[in-house]
Amino acid sequence: MAEKLTIPKIKKRKGQGALVVVTCYDATFARLLEQAGVDLVLVGDSLGNVIQGHANTIPVTMDEMVYHCRCVARGLSATHLVGDLPFMSYQASEEQAILNAGRLMKEGCVESVKLEGGRRHAALVGRLTEIGVPVMGHIGLTPQSFHGFGGYKLQGKTLAAEKALKEDARLLQEAGAYSIVLEGLPGDLAGELTESLSIPTIGIGAGPHCDGQVLVLYDLLGLDERFNPRFLKKYLNLSQEVLGAVAAFGAEVRQGTFPGPEHYLHSARKSDE
Repeated sequence: MAEKLTIPKIKKRKGQGALVVVTCYDATFARLLEQAGVDLVLVGDSLGNVIQGHANTIPVTMDEMVYHCRCVARGLSATHLVGDLPFMSYQASEEQAILNAGRLMKEGCVESVKLEGGRRHAALVGRLTEIGVPVMGHIGLTPQSFHGFGGYKLQGKTLAAEKALKEDARLLQEAGAYSIVLEGLPGDLAGELTESLSIPTIGIGAGPHCDGQVLVLYDLLGLDERFNPRFLKKYLNLSQEVLGAVAAFGAEVRQGTFPGPEHYLHSARKSDE
């Protein structure tokens, strides 16, 4: 079995080789990701888009996050598991945030939590870290701010925005975050942020100069032919494979060729005489 990837080991990976992070939501895929050598698995509130079919992550609840984190945890042994704190699970008060982060760790079995935002949540990151809840930060295009941004738009395009993001990153690091996701940023800015920090950065739509990269498993497998953002590379076109397989199953059922003799048991009844 591979050696457990702990928070101190993740931090030591800064500048020592890119961290591979993949988002998934169930035990079967989690098991496969670990076999493939992924470093960290993130249970993202992106499940609102990918699993539930919402237009954004806003509707996702704590109960749903706990459920999916617990499912993924059952598929992992050595891989580090991170869970997203969903919208309005940490914004109302420090007490609420602590209780919900505790739920993700106690009930969801995660080893760290991720929350969005820089300076406005730096004090919270410090408090969580102080009580033993490791925190991954997330700045730039933060999906829970979807409505405020007016959609999924590139961030950090002005000098003022760059300055604010650099301050956000610095404050999160000082508060004790062990890594920071940089999403939807110009590649050169993400590189400057990565260079300025002593903790790893994880990029998505932020160019090649981060300390790691993250993609949603369903996206990199090409399970949704409608989803084609610029940052995404599809390593398979699995939507077509699934369509073909299910169509073949349906055809065989309708033709009466499935199940065949090899797919079921045959009775070996003996005479009563």
